[in-house]
Amino acid sequence: MRRAVAVLVFVVVVVIAATVANVLVRGVSAREGPTRAEIVVARTLRHFAVPMKLRAAKNPVPMSVAVLQEGREHFADHCAQCHGNDGRGQTEMGRSLYPRAPDMTLAETQRLSDGELFAIIRDGVRLTGMPAWGGEHSEQDDWKLVLFIRHLPQMTKEEAESMKALNPMSPMEMREEKEERQFLSGGDSHK
Repeated sequence: MRRAVAVLVFVVVVVIAATVANVLVRGVSAREGPTRAEIVVARTLRHFAVPMKLRAAKNPVPMSVAVLQEGREHFADHCAQCHGNDGRGQTEMGRSLYPRAPDMTLAETQRLSDGELFAIIRDGVRLTGMPAWGGEHSEQDDWKLVLFIRHLPQMTKEEAESMKALNPMSPMEMREEKEERQFLSGGDSHK
């Protein structure tokens, strides 16, 4: 028994030493992708962060064209800055997060239960860029987002393109758009 404990303590010390050495040599930059160990730890923590009763929850909002449209509009306005209109996370912001914004069209996300997706939207995910949106929107809105996330793998390019008009613009983007309109109409673009 003592030998087993000693071996376990030795293994833990070696793992901690290797982790510390890795951090000292490589640093903790967010430019590199997470290691396999970080991914496993993050997914495990995400799993346990979702209350058990929510993991099994089914979406109470019935699917319809109108509900899907509402979910798409909400996603374009609130989620696409990190996740992209197509849900693949290939935006400047999504690629700059650590860990990166996930490609929600992949099985890894689509395998999550409705309740898990709902909890992630509502409560966020600690130590990632995913904020908690609970209280900002109604539960109905969050469930509609779950339906839209389920739709992402089948979404057409036309649907994604139509979302661009709903994406928020930064003050700089608004200014550039105004200057472009003024220039195209023959006005002075430097006002």
